Amino acid sequence: MTSSARSVPSSAIPSAPGSPQSRPAPLLAVKGLDVYYGESQVLRDVNLELNPGTITALMGRNGVGKTTLLKAIMGLLPARKGEVVFQGRILNPLPPEKRARAGIAYVPQGREIFPKLTIEENLQLGLEARPDKPKRFPEDEVFGMFPFLAGMRKRLGGNLSGGQQQQLAIARALLGKPKVLLLDEPTEGIQPSIIDDIEKVLFGLKEKGGIAVLLVEQYLDFARRLGDRYYIMERGTMVQGGKTSELTEESVKKHLAF
Repeated sequence: MTSSARSVPSSAIPSAPGSPQSRPAPLLAVKGLDVYYGESQVLRDVNLELNPGTITALMGRNGVGKTTLLKAIMGLLPARKGEVVFQGRILNPLPPEKRARAGIAYVPQGREIFPKLTIEENLQLGLEARPDKPKRFPEDEVFGMFPFLAGMRKRLGGNLSGGQQQQLAIARALLGKPKVLLLDEPTEGIQPSIIDDIEKVLFGLKEKGGIAVLLVEQYLDFARRLGDRYYIMERGTMVQGGKTSELTEESVKKHLAF
């Protein structure tokens, strides 16, 4: 493994190959982030970079701060120190809804679809993050990604299976035309066939380019297949990072095995 993938301080972990002078500016960068719940520090000097057309896997055991980092990027938790920079703009003062309109979408653990609204109504709400405010979502685009939605568009969200709700949540997030997509454990508790469907959609996004995906995932094979780069967290800090192809079994046993 290269030096970029050894256990090093968070601030020293590179996020893209090449020298700082030759690398383009990242689409989104987290710089020296500290986040607290009350007086308990959860994130410590966290650094991360996301680039267009790539999927970055964020891994670690339960309770190490992965979801907290996503919430901090989205503005759902305040940073006590450090910055979230998106397209060169510091986002710290912005509330979540303004970050969404700027181009960041978040699909949380638990999906958080609206159970009393139909699939169609849930999808329509995805347009709220669009500055151009179209009146109708593009059916061909959405149903092309997730064909099952077309035949169930009048079904209530609460009557869908967990996997179907996850697909609906991802489709709704993508309707906002985000530049960054934050996914928190999209395969958790989902049947293999639906995991395959989600994987195809994410591969399609990567092939199109333009969007950066930050994928929090416990399913290691899924993360390895999809991820271009990875980070590993322990106790609220980044302990390792590099190309996903260079992630060794030694690192998996040390940082990810339960």
